Amino acid sequence: MTFADPIGDMISRIRNAQERLLNIVKIPSSKFREKILNVLKQEGYIADYKLLSDSNNRGSLSVDLKYNNGLPVITEIKRISKPGRRIYIKANSIPRIQSGLGIAVVSTSMGIMSDNE
Repeated sequence: MTFADPIGDMISRIRNAQERLLNIVKIPSSKFREKILNVLKQEGYIADYKLLSDSNNRGSLSVDLKYNNGLPVITEIKRISKPGRRIYIKANSIPRIQSGLGIAVVSTSMGIMSDNE
């Protein structure tokens, strides 16, 4: 199945799984999604993720969601730059998310990283 917006699909799956208080969500695999999940894991927003291989030779990512006192650690997740409307910004003018309590995951020429990096 081909997605018009695979990153938006991943974000929606995570958001929907947390609304249902699921511990694990499965996402179709790609290297770009894996790098985004790696940043979320390093920043402490998800517990872990694993790459699973299917019988059709298509992989999927199993994401272990993180909760604190029964509430999801990720309170809000959204995509700013979309396929129909790209947002470009200089590194020194990245806005602070929730007064520094949140993170922005950015794609740079050096790879996927958080706004703090």
